[in-house]
Amino acid sequence: MKISYRWLKQWVATDLNAEQIAEKFTLAGLEVDSVEPVAPPLDGVVVGEILSAEPHPDADRLRVCRVLGDTEERTIVCGAPNARAGLKAPLATLGTVLPGGLKIKPAKLRGVHSEGMLCSEPELGLGEDSTGLMELPDSATTGESLSTALGLDDSVLEIDLTPNRADCLSARGLARELAALTGAEADGPEIVPVAAEHDDTVSIDLMSPDDCPCYIGRVIRGVDVKAATPLWMVERLRRSGIRSLGPIVDVTNYVLLELGQPLHAFDLAQVQGGIRVRRAGKGERMTLLDGREVTLDPDMLLISDHARPLALGGIMGGQDSGVGDATRDILLESAWFNPASIIGRGRRLGLATESAHRFERGVDPALQRRAAERATALIIEIAGGEPGPIIEALDRERLPVNRAVPLRLARLNRVLGSLLSGDEVVDILRRLDMTVKADGDGWQVTAPSARRDIEIEEDLIEEVARVYGYDRLPSRNPGGRLSIRVPGEGELPEASLRRQLAARGFQEIMTWSFVGEDELARLELLDGAQPLANPLSRDMAVLRTSLLPGLLNTAGSNLRRQHHDFRLFELGTCFSSTGHGFSETRRVGLLMTGHAGTEHFSGKPRQLDFFDLKGELEHLLELNCVKGKVVFRPLSRAWLHPGQAAEVLLDDQPLGWLGQLHPALVGRLDWPQSAFVGEFDMAFLARRQVPEFREVSRFPAVRRDLSLVVAEDVAVADVVEEVQRRGGASVRRVIVFDLYRGPGVEKNCKSLSIGLIIREVSRTLKDAEVDALIEKVIAGLQSRFDAKLRG
Repeated sequence: MKISYRWLKQWVATDLNAEQIAEKFTLAGLEVDSVEPVAPPLDGVVVGEILSAEPHPDADRLRVCRVLGDTEERTIVCGAPNARAGLKAPLATLGTVLPGGLKIKPAKLRGVHSEGMLCSEPELGLGEDSTGLMELPDSATTGESLSTALGLDDSVLEIDLTPNRADCLSARGLARELAALTGAEADGPEIVPVAAEHDDTVSIDLMSPDDCPCYIGRVIRGVDVKAATPLWMVERLRRSGIRSLGPIVDVTNYVLLELGQPLHAFDLAQVQGGIRVRRAGKGERMTLLDGREVTLDPDMLLISDHARPLALGGIMGGQDSGVGDATRDILLESAWFNPASIIGRGRRLGLATESAHRFERGVDPALQRRAAERATALIIEIAGGEPGPIIEALDRERLPVNRAVPLRLARLNRVLGSLLSGDEVVDILRRLDMTVKADGDGWQVTAPSARRDIEIEEDLIEEVARVYGYDRLPSRNPGGRLSIRVPGEGELPEASLRRQLAARGFQEIMTWSFVGEDELARLELLDGAQPLANPLSRDMAVLRTSLLPGLLNTAGSNLRRQHHDFRLFELGTCFSSTGHGFSETRRVGLLMTGHAGTEHFSGKPRQLDFFDLKGELEHLLELNCVKGKVVFRPLSRAWLHPGQAAEVLLDDQPLGWLGQLHPALVGRLDWPQSAFVGEFDMAFLARRQVPEFREVSRFPAVRRDLSLVVAEDVAVADVVEEVQRRGGASVRRVIVFDLYRGPGVEKNCKSLSIGLIIREVSRTLKDAEVDALIEKVIAGLQSRFDAKLRG
């Protein structure tokens, strides 16, 4: 929000300069980003009056002008197409240095002496219109300094407002804030109702009252759309970052800046039947004021007549119904739109307008009629016309109303650590235009209609604190005792896991927790996704249910830049909203692609495979002493290769999943190679077993190898589990050292060779004991898997 210092002073009588006002705003929570002069130094530039303008004898596009300036008439050669007798324009006298560094000197142009320069807006740093001379009003005093004539001894404050302070998106709101901070009175322009001069109206039908419960219109006939906007209004608009576009549009923009109420003017001749405020139909199209044709969504609000859309409600008008050079009668619109009906709609279409910026944050619901009256008066003053009566369609029950909020003095002083009296608190609240009623040891406080952010007692305490002055509050050490929670030995800190993964060659990434619905839907991960109330964009509309989208986006960016060998990991929170409530889960995601090692003279590195990723998980589990039984089961997921995917269970609880990306997904992503991904629950990974002492056996171990033939569908993990179960504590390790398929092995079978490391702590095992244990293991394998000893 940009506001002129001199404009503020017209509302609030204060001796503070612009920098002091900026400091007060910033200390009160309205951060001022900058305080800049409205114009560069223009010493030597005065108001010049062209007495005559004759064609140059030797140049078709130049004119020889006699110009009256500060002390005498001068001859100036000018090429501006609007140079004419009687025009008043800025005159840079000899010796003047313009903002671009140009020093004005006597010159001879095509044989004619020129003693100065008539200037356009860009040459003075006052605007962007370079089509001709900057035209000054006839009332400007010839020879007067341009800075004095235009009031350029002014500064512009640029204020960075938080979304909850929509009430300060106007001169009125900022003046009210400044008055509260300084104890002065805010005295704006008097707004009186404009009497109707005819009875013409249009019908207004609120077909979507939840989106728009208040719509005010007014017919004004006989306006002059070619009238000149007064210089004072043009300057205020310019200093607020808005360029002049003609009297009607300038007035609506001016009232928006002055009061904070967006307005719109329709060409009445283009309105067929009446006004209907409704939702757009699916696939409905319209052409906006900027010339773009857009396709509308059913959740977008339209202002239409009985035949077609006229405007995108609260965002931008339509091209067909806009005010143009042929407009004679207008329909003025002043409405209140529900912020929930405006939020995100403009961004979806790539639009960012001043109106949408205010409606998204919430406009004062009591302002519409006053804004219409103010705009009517200004239009008639500048462009003439005959106003009709105010037309109001109102569903008062759907308009927001501020309720009384209780405030306790003891609670306020306890929170702030202050000793404020009741009179001081009441004075501050009333300076903020709040209604205060005594209620026991406190008050019932009702905020003004423009303040939609006052809902609980803490909001009121914050208001008192910032107006009183945060710098005036006492500094006190907090009471009570603080205790530091020391993680238990059985917990795995995330920092430790990060270090371990980094040591294994993984690079950590951090991605947005917000993703698009379409992105999750393509991966079949949309179930349970929590939508955001105010998304940054359509691609960030829901909270992620998985780390997979972030991993894929980052990997895709790297692959497109010809990085083909990398490993990524992310530790982040995933979210789920179901019928049982909202949950947040810390998870770790892994992605590997490329080769298992670097290039070496000893041979070409092999490509990564499923077992590399599986090994990384097993390494983490082993390194961190994660207790429990780990089982890998075949898994079917839309994003995973059907033959290389597994669900991971820890003590029969889902730990996560891993596998190779589905070839179809890799094709849709347009990747040159596949990747292996996995995602695991940190709550289970962090459940590690505390190391404990075990006596090391002093007796030799015995190794026995078995070659078994089992069915193809028998999982190796199940075989190892059965060996350990049958062998008991004596079997210290089971090693799988060979897997064979081919000649000598039955069809649909595989040969599996395993080694058993057998040892006792207290004694040396005898051959008979080992033989008996091996027979027991073989019997168990035969019983469960129909395994046969090979050869």
